[in-house]
Amino acid sequence: MNDEKELVDRLSRGDLGAFQELVEQHKKKVYYIALDIAGNHADAEDISQEVFLKVFRSFKTFRRGARISSWLYRVAVNASIDHLRRKSAMPDTDRRDFLHGDVAEFALPSHNPESDPARRAEGQMMRAQIDKALQKISDQERSVFVLRHYHDLSLKEIAAVMKVSLGSVKSYLFRGLKKLQVELAAAETGPGLEVRHE
Repeated sequence: MNDEKELVDRLSRGDLGAFQELVEQHKKKVYYIALDIAGNHADAEDISQEVFLKVFRSFKTFRRGARISSWLYRVAVNASIDHLRRKSAMPDTDRRDFLHGDVAEFALPSHNPESDPARRAEGQMMRAQIDKALQKISDQERSVFVLRHYHDLSLKEIAAVMKVSLGSVKSYLFRGLKKLQVELAAAETGPGLEVRHE
């Protein structure tokens, strides 16, 4: 925590080296949050750059005592949602990008190349179905689901990231899971998603 306080102090003084450290520490997490919400690599890269640009420009709004990671992930979630809204406003948006095959590989339970190819293919298919279904639920529900199930944040951490109450997080998660189950059942996959509590 002292390291983080020192980093905050340096960032507050406009230390570019401290900003580079912040980027190095959090770039993968920010990228994967963007990837899981937006659904494809090109968008995730654009969003990641936008996030760190916003952070650099608005660090003065960072509240001392808060966790940098929570603030950064909130910026990432909001930037991802804004990006999707802008994209959906475009007349010729290619929705198939959300089903890009590579997306599945990033959140499979096993990254072991020796793992059973049949199980890997099944996992990729399931992840693609979930990703497709995620595009049919609200931005808040999708964000909570992604942070909880893909990034293992606690419900309390999600509440801090999204600046909503714990009750709202539970409600978004419950409603999102119910909708996902309907979508997945319609696609005849039905992988039985469960709400995980602390």
